[in-house]
Amino acid sequence: MPNCVVLALVLLVLSAAPAGAQGEPQLPSLPNSAEISLKVERDGALSVVEAVSVPSEATMTRRIPLRTAAPHDRDRIIGIRDVVIEGAGNSELTEDEFTVKLRGGTSIVRYTVDGAVTEADGLVRVGWQVAGGWDARLELVRASFAAPSIPNAVTCYAGPEGSRAHCGAAQIAHSGLTRFSQQSLAAGQRMEISVELPGGTVPANVRLEPSKTFAGAFVLTSPVGWAWGGFALALVVAAVALGLLRRRDKHPGDALPVRLLTGKDDQAAFSSPDGVLPGQVGTVLTGRADAVDLAATVVDLAVRNYLWVTEEPGELTGWRLVRRNPPDEQLTAYERAVFDVLLPEGRESVLLSELQSARVGIERVRDALDASVVERRWYSRLPGRLTGIGLRVCFYGLFLTVLLALTVGYAQLGLIVIAAGAVLAVAARWLPARTGAGVTLHRRLLGVRDALLETKAAAVPKLEREVLLSRALPYALALGEQEDWVAGFAGLKGPPKIYWCGREGADEADLSRVSDFTAALVGTFAATRQGRRLEA
Repeated sequence: MPNCVVLALVLLVLSAAPAGAQGEPQLPSLPNSAEISLKVERDGALSVVEAVSVPSEATMTRRIPLRTAAPHDRDRIIGIRDVVIEGAGNSELTEDEFTVKLRGGTSIVRYTVDGAVTEADGLVRVGWQVAGGWDARLELVRASFAAPSIPNAVTCYAGPEGSRAHCGAAQIAHSGLTRFSQQSLAAGQRMEISVELPGGTVPANVRLEPSKTFAGAFVLTSPVGWAWGGFALALVVAAVALGLLRRRDKHPGDALPVRLLTGKDDQAAFSSPDGVLPGQVGTVLTGRADAVDLAATVVDLAVRNYLWVTEEPGELTGWRLVRRNPPDEQLTAYERAVFDVLLPEGRESVLLSELQSARVGIERVRDALDASVVERRWYSRLPGRLTGIGLRVCFYGLFLTVLLALTVGYAQLGLIVIAAGAVLAVAARWLPARTGAGVTLHRRLLGVRDALLETKAAAVPKLEREVLLSRALPYALALGEQEDWVAGFAGLKGPPKIYWCGREGADEADLSRVSDFTAALVGTFAATRQGRRLEA
C-alpha cells in the first residue's frame, strides 16, 4: 500500500511539471521554426516567450499590428511591454506596431501582452496570434498555453488572414496545459488561437477604441455616453424649469393688497405699485399693448397737467388736446413718445380726428412701450435672443461635428451641441417673456383693481376725492374699471371736479363727460392699428 501512494505522488509531480515549467519553451529542432509558450497571469496579462530558429546568414522580421479592426466600427488596441530579446536580434515598439528583427541562430523573445482577454456570456476568452506577420516561411510552429483554470474549449486557425482553416493540432491535456501545432506557414500567414476559460478566471482587459474612419468617429464611447447622459439630465431639468415658469406666468397667483392713497390727511397722495404707468398696465397683465393703454397714457398726461382736454361744439369729433406744459425730465421715454405723437414740436393743439392718420408715430409709441417694460425688468427680451443663440449654437455644433469626424473622433459631441442648440431655439419660443418681477407686479395690479372696486366714494375724505378720482382714473381705464370708478364719484351730492378737462369758456367739465372722452380716445387709437403682443 505505501508503494502505491509513493507511485501516485511521483505521477502527480511528473504530470504537473510540464505546466509549471512551460515558461521556458523547448528550443526549435528545425530551422525556420518556432516554439512558443503562453501563460495568462492572474491580472489578465499574457506572458509570451518565443524561441525562434533563424537559418545562418539569414534574417527574419515579424510585424505585429497593435491596432486591429473590430466589429461595429471599432479598433482593438493591444499593449506590449517588458520586451526582452536573448540572442541575435532587436525590437522596435511604436504606437501602432511591434517589430522584431532576428538574425541567424536561435533567439528567445519575451514580452507581455495587455488586451488579449475578453469576457462575454459569462465566459473569459483569450485570443492571440502566436505566429503572424513573419516575412519568411515557418516550417513548424508549436505552442503551449497555461492559465489559472483548465480551459473549457480551444480554437486554432492557420493560414491567410481571415481564413477559417484549423491548425494541425489543438488539444487540452489532463494537466490543463493546452498545446497547438502547425506545419508550413507561408510568409505573411498566421496561426491564431482562442482559449475559452470559466467566467471569473482572470479579469477582462480588452481595449476597444473607435476606428480611425468617418464612421468610427460617430461610435458611442464612454465619454460620449456620459455626455449624452448629462445632456439628457440637463434637458429634464430645463423642461421642469420651463414648465414651472410657464405655470407661474399663466397662473401668477392671487392679488396682493394695495393702498390707493399713501400718507396722512392733507399729505395723502396716489401711488402706483412699483411706479408702473397706466400705459404699461395692459402689457404687464397680458403682454399686449392696445388702444386702451395708449388712451390711459393720454389721460394720465392730462391729469398731470401736461395736456388740457376741451370739447368743441359743432365738431363731429369735438375733443381737442391742448399743450398745457412742455414735456420735461419727469416724463419717461415712452410718455415723451406719446406726447410727441399728439403734439409735435411747434404744434399747440390737435383734434382726436387728426390722430387717426398718425400710424407711424403710434408704432414708435408701441416700440417705446415695449422698451419701457423691458427696461423696468418686468419683461425680458431673453426668449427672442435665445432663439438666435440656439441657431448659432446649431451652426457651431455642425462645424464641431465635421471637425471632430475628420480629426480626433468623438463626433457625437458635436451632435450633442447641435441638439442643445435646437432645443434652446425651440424652447425659447415657449419661454415666458414676463419675469418674476413682472409676475409680482401682475398680482399687485390685481390688488389695485380690487382696491378700486372696494373703494366707496362716500368714504373718501372730501379733501382727497378730487386727487384720488383723477389720479386713479387712468389706472381704472387700463384695468377696465373706469365706468364703475367714475359712477361712484358721480353719485355723490357734490361730486369732485375734473380740473384737466372743460368746454370752451368753462374751466372744468362735468364728470359725466369723462366717459365720453375716454371712449372717443380709445376709438381713435383703435382705428390706427390693432394692439399687438410684446415681441421680445
